[in-house]
Order: sequence, then C-alpha cells, then structure tokens
Amino acid sequence: MTLCLFAIGLFTALPMTLKAQAPIRAGDAKFGLTPQLLQKLKASYKETSTDKALQNMVVANGMDFSNSQKGITLDGEFSHKVESKGITDQKRSGRCWLFTGQNVLRAEAMRVYNLGELTFSQSYNYFWDQLEKSNLFLQAVIDTRSLPMDDRKVEWLFRHPINDGGQFTGISDNFMKYGIVPSEVMPETASSNNTAKLSSLIAEILRQEGIRIREDAENKKSEALLIQRKEKALSAIYKLLVLNLGEPTEKFTYTLKDKEGKAISTKEYTPQSFYQALFKRDMRTSYVMLMNNPTLPYYKVYAIEYDRHMYDGVNWTYINLPMEEIKEMAIASIKDSTMMYYSCDVGKQLDRKTGVLTLHNFDYSSIAGIELNMDKRERIATNTSGSTHAMTLMAVDLDAKGKPTKWMVENSWGADSGYKGHLIMSDEWFDAYTFRIVVDKKYLTARAKALLSQKPELLPPWDPMFMQDK
Repeated sequence: MTLCLFAIGLFTALPMTLKAQAPIRAGDAKFGLTPQLLQKLKASYKETSTDKALQNMVVANGMDFSNSQKGITLDGEFSHKVESKGITDQKRSGRCWLFTGQNVLRAEAMRVYNLGELTFSQSYNYFWDQLEKSNLFLQAVIDTRSLPMDDRKVEWLFRHPINDGGQFTGISDNFMKYGIVPSEVMPETASSNNTAKLSSLIAEILRQEGIRIREDAENKKSEALLIQRKEKALSAIYKLLVLNLGEPTEKFTYTLKDKEGKAISTKEYTPQSFYQALFKRDMRTSYVMLMNNPTLPYYKVYAIEYDRHMYDGVNWTYINLPMEEIKEMAIASIKDSTMMYYSCDVGKQLDRKTGVLTLHNFDYSSIAGIELNMDKRERIATNTSGSTHAMTLMAVDLDAKGKPTKWMVENSWGADSGYKGHLIMSDEWFDAYTFRIVVDKKYLTARAKALLSQKPELLPPWDPMFMQDK
C-alpha cells in the first residue's frame, strides 16, 4: 500500500506541462469498424424464434451438440481388424506419437510370439527423446550462429526449442539407438504423465543457453568453446530429466509370458537387445511414411528440415500420394494383421462421448449462418487443418465391392474414452482429415516403391506439415 501511495505522490507532483498528442493511425480510418459499419452489422441480425432457441441451446451446451440430421451411425463391427489387447493412456502429455509407435510394435509382438498383454515404457524413450531434442536445438544454434537473430530460420528455432510432440522418424531413430524396455522396468511418473512444466523449464534453459552461445560466437569464441557450453547445458538437462523421470536402466531381467500367463523365457536384456529379441529389424529402413498433402504435387518425395528428433537422425521424409492409393496400402496392411502409425486432425467433428468421427456430427454451418465448405487443400493452406494427433490404425470395414465405409484406430486416451478406447471414423472423414500413414515396405504398391529412388525435395521447417502429433 505504501508503494502505491508513494507512486501516486510522485505522479501528482510532476508538472502538468505535457500536451496530449493525437495518436498516429496505422491504417485508414474508413476501413476500421466505423460507427456506420457497426450499425449496419447490428441491423443485419434480425432475431427469429429459431435464433432464440438456438442461442439458448448454445449458451447452455456450447456448440458441440449433436446434429439430429446427420443420419449416420457407426458401430464397432468391422470386416477386417487387427487384434490387440490393452488400451494405453498418455494422460496430460503430448506423447501420442510415442504411444502409437509402441502400440504398433506391441501388437506385432503379441501376435508373433502369442504373448499376453504387453506394454513398453514411454518414460524410458521419452527421456532420450527430450535429451536428443535438446542437443538438436543447441547444435542448430551453433550451426546458424552467423545468421542474424531475425533470420527466419533462427527465429523459428527459438520459437520451437523443444516440445513433447513428434512423428515417426523420432520413433524409429529413438528405438534403434536406445532400444525399448517393458513398462514395469521404468514406470510412468508425475512429470511423464503431465509434461507441461518439465517441457517449459527445458525450453527456458535451451533458449537461455542458445542466446549465450550466440553471444559467445559474436565475441569470437572458438567452436570448441561453444560445444563446451552446449555440453554444460545438456548436463543440466540430463539431471533434470533424471529427477523427473528416473535414470534409464542399462540392464534388466524380464520374463516373457504367453496368453495363458505361462513363462516363455526369463533372460537378462539391455534395452537394445530386448528390441532385437522381439523385432529383429531396422525400423529406419523397413517403414515408409505416406502423406496426403494436396497443396504439393503428388508422386513426389519430400523431407522437412529440422523435422527430426535427433541432430544426427533422419529428417521426416514422406511420399505424397492421393488418398485412394494410400488407402489401398492401408487395407493391405490390415488384411495382413499389421497395425500402422496413423495421424490426423482428430479434433474436427469428434464426438468424444461415442468416439465417432463423421463430417456431420455437429452442424457448425447452421450456427455460424455461413456454409463452411473449404476443401482439404484450402484448409491446409490457411492453417485451418493439420495433423494434430497420432493413433494406431487397426481396422477397416469393406462393402461388397471392397470399398471402405469406415475405419477404426486404437487411441491412447485411456480405456474409458471414445468407443472402448478407440475412435471410429467414416470413410468421408478419413479422406478429409487423414494426413499420414506409416506402412511396412512390403505393402507398398509398385508405383509407390518406385518413388523411393527419388531424392527428397527439402521443405523449410515452417512448412505446414511440420505440425507434430500430440
């Protein structure tokens, strides 16, 4: 209170000699919201009894109330479905990409080895992901030290130093370098289930040390000294990760059990040997990402700069294809009992209670009074839509002619969400809001396989498709 009075006293003691000056307008006043335009807008709304009823409904329930005219019901029956057991829950974190990658693998392991329920530790791989992303940022700052701070690439780096979202090359690089461990070996923690505070603190450290690296570079410090500063920052982040997630194990003993709970084997593993014991292949060379991005030419291969999780990892690389060809390969994979990494714009027209996604769950056009009819290309170009969430594609329902009518994914929002932990989508929704699918190379069509010989066209990190799955 004393400070407030003191400040007021200082203010009132100042001589009142300054004249108020008219503000300088940034734009022509006639193009602002003038009184005339405001009156015109007000006059354009003529409330009807229908409008009043609609207002009462929206005020009480929000805009996500069911469209009674949609006429579409999607059930859980599918002509082709990959069996799985156990729904995971990413809680309050953006690790859907990691859960999805692990769910693809665990479904395969359970099928091949006749295992019971099996889950892998997200905390283990998340630990290494955050450390690798930290190194990626700091080394990128060193690499771009000669560029001005307002260069678009530098500005982008400091705007996005780290996050807990990701995509498939982050999975394949991570698993091949660090392996995997069962969830019992490195369980979830408070910070892995709710990553916001940890991610925020790491981001602040990275931005601070990134600025210090640029200052050292301006002062002509050697690259060796810049590397030393980077390593000191990484040591602090390593300690922070250990405090929040635990220190990753180097060896563990584990018993594999079949569906009846009988022991198959008990062995000592390293995380890398555990991966190899179950899968025996290099994920970096056995999977291909297929994208549907109509803003770019189809039948071309693209990569996005810095869209990777490791400095020495692989940039996210994909083949851009029409949806019909992507669906052909997805169906082949499901028919062969193989799940896929799948990502989409999950929030569009999602009925969270039923887990159903159709184009007409909610009638926003009637509420807005204007037809919402942008196509997929326009939605991407205007940042209206992009990939926001990764899940595991596991089922398709084909009609008598072999055409898909609906799809199902295994989600990572817990067993009580959606349809028994799954989401079901109409084929029309699938076309509109699906962005990428990762398939085993053996399911590629001859035309898609031939495209792998192309040298990828490198896109900048601010490309709309960089949006990472969370």
